[in-house]
Amino acid sequence: MTCVICKTGVVKPGATTLTVERGKTTLVLKAIPARVCGSCGEAYFDEATTARIEAIVARMEQAGVEIAVQQYAA
Repeated sequence: MTCVICKTGVVKPGATTLTVERGKTTLVLKAIPARVCGSCGEAYFDEATTARIEAIVARMEQAGVEIAVQQYAA
């Protein structure tokens, strides 16, 4: 697959780090499985991964966490 952002890079399986800011919560998730562009680094998540990211962020937000760094698999 060619990257839809840079239009030149090839997207391959890999992992990435994502920073999410929602409300008072800032969460850094590391080692998220994704398809990543080898040229610009743009990451693409499948539906299951996106749903899990949203669940992790919601859980942190409900717990009142303001800043957290977490491995995706944890």
